[in-house]
Amino acid sequence: MKKIDLHMHTKPSVRDADFQFSLPKLSEYVASANLDTIAITNHDLFDRLQFEAIRDELDITVFPGIELNLTTGHLLLIADGSDLIDFDAKCKSVSEKIRTVDDSLNVAEVRNIFGDLKTYLLIPHFDKKPAVTGNELDELKPYVSAGEVDSARKFVRNVKDIAKLTPVLFSDARIREELLSTPVRQTYVDCGAISLQSLKMALSDKAKVALSSTDGNSLFQVVADRPLISTGLNILLGDRSSGKTHFLDEIERNMESVKYIRQFDLVQRDEKKYEQEFNSEIAKKRSIASDDYLSGFKKVLDDVLGIELKSNDDQLDRYIESLLKAAEEADRVDSFAQAALFNETEFSASENKGLSDVIQSTRNLIENLEYREIIVKHINIDSLKGLACELIELYWEAERIKARRVIANGIIREIREQLQRKTSATQVTQVDFYKLVLDEKKVNRFEEIVYALRRQEIIATEEFYDFRVVTKKGPFSGAGEIKKVSRTNIGFTEPFVYYDKPYIYLQKLKERDGLTPSEFYRFFANVEYLTLNKDGAEVSGGERSEFRLLQEILDAQRYDLLLIDEPESSFDNVFLKEGVNNLIKDVASKMPVVVVTHNSTIGASIAPDYFLYTKKIMENGKLVHKIYSGYPGDRELLTATGELIRNFDVITASLEAGYDAYRARGEIYENLKN
Repeated sequence: MKKIDLHMHTKPSVRDADFQFSLPKLSEYVASANLDTIAITNHDLFDRLQFEAIRDELDITVFPGIELNLTTGHLLLIADGSDLIDFDAKCKSVSEKIRTVDDSLNVAEVRNIFGDLKTYLLIPHFDKKPAVTGNELDELKPYVSAGEVDSARKFVRNVKDIAKLTPVLFSDARIREELLSTPVRQTYVDCGAISLQSLKMALSDKAKVALSSTDGNSLFQVVADRPLISTGLNILLGDRSSGKTHFLDEIERNMESVKYIRQFDLVQRDEKKYEQEFNSEIAKKRSIASDDYLSGFKKVLDDVLGIELKSNDDQLDRYIESLLKAAEEADRVDSFAQAALFNETEFSASENKGLSDVIQSTRNLIENLEYREIIVKHINIDSLKGLACELIELYWEAERIKARRVIANGIIREIREQLQRKTSATQVTQVDFYKLVLDEKKVNRFEEIVYALRRQEIIATEEFYDFRVVTKKGPFSGAGEIKKVSRTNIGFTEPFVYYDKPYIYLQKLKERDGLTPSEFYRFFANVEYLTLNKDGAEVSGGERSEFRLLQEILDAQRYDLLLIDEPESSFDNVFLKEGVNNLIKDVASKMPVVVVTHNSTIGASIAPDYFLYTKKIMENGKLVHKIYSGYPGDRELLTATGELIRNFDVITASLEAGYDAYRARGEIYENLKN
């Protein structure tokens, strides 16, 4: 197996913070990581002189490459190095096109510059941001050998999925003097003698790539010069102050996307403070649940917010008054008042918002890159572009009609005003009856929706171990509850008097200084997020700790690696065995997990994939922390340098307080049983 890293940077570009390349640091990295081959892949540029200096310094194969910024994501393009002058010239063409962070190339331009793409090793960002997606990835697939990922978790996931590209994991490191630790993201490839062609052939077969040289994808490196860990569940054992937490801290510093649940983080200490923190988290989740559920209502409320029924009634009164007066003066109408435009109504010239919204939605579909692959699977992009063009033409025509109506309305108003000045006859006040009726209907519908929102009802239920998370809605019982939801010091006592009359209540909210209209939708119905125990009661102090621990472990699935330091603190063994263990095992089936424990319920009963053991010893008068590792069935655990320790002794000492104590407890339990 050859260990490769085909993605590293030695020169800053417009996409990088400035750094100074260090050739000694690169030599140190290659040696300490035992690399067999590397590629230099700077962003949109290639420095031939620097590359030649690197190639001459190192005694391994070094490939020339470039990381191209495509429209949707990044692509590694690696050459065999047989003609550096030609490759350098082609890369200069890229640099001329990519001068700012907003510049990019499409696949046609890449072909134009580099010619036959089959002669190169192409590796796009695949399960790594920014990923090459959609049509762009489809165009490249005939030439692509593998897809780059950014974690061991994603590597394993992609290896198992036949629909995914062969995964590769590379350092993507900036090689500089300040590089504090040796990068640990590399890939093992079964390719025999190293050449660009042998790498391409090996990468076409997922069985020929791995995270470790001897254990395939079951183990991988997290910290340089430390043992490998399992891609599943690791149990970390050791005496007090033997370096367990130090090892977890090292992992967190070296790895990206790590969820770290530290010892005592979730344990209740100050009951009042802990309850406040728990309630704060619940309030945050309640706010999210509330916003999600009330999003449709918010649109309804925004539509009603500007309606003033009293103003509409005043308009109608003025219209009737002017109509009656004009009728009384009918026999005294002069020639000016008899003119057709004297009482003419204006044209409707409202905004073409509906059409504008449809155009914007179509544009969003056309321009969206994140979900391009799904969009093009269901909708032809060219058809969308045709639809957009037709809608835009329709919009322009609608805007032209509106513009003509606005001009006509201006002429009508001006003539009406001139006729009014020349006559003593009463002019009938203009009123938009359609708008008045529509406003009335909107308000009535708004009130119906509010009454429906206030009906008590459970809108969501989630079963979670022995807990039930319930989201329910109903009316607010008092002004204090609304004030709490508003997260302000503004009182709601006066508006709440009209709470049963939604439209009037809305007007009173508008009169209240300090309130933001965009937040009004929160003040009409109470959406609660409750955490209940198995008996249906709200959780107690100890149950809060249990619930938070389970939530934190479940939340870890958004990350690439989970670290847990002694989860047994303040939890009973029944909860650990039936709740925590089951959830940890489930999470560990999807991602690497490291658990520090002294508890046999977790350490042994959970059936881990791998054991790690830390030991503090004195060597030559100096304190040294050693880490042993091995599979649960191994007779011995060993260090990276091959030192051995009996697995049985480690397990019984760490989890059972020694074999004698374990045997004595067994006798006690047997006596109790009999």
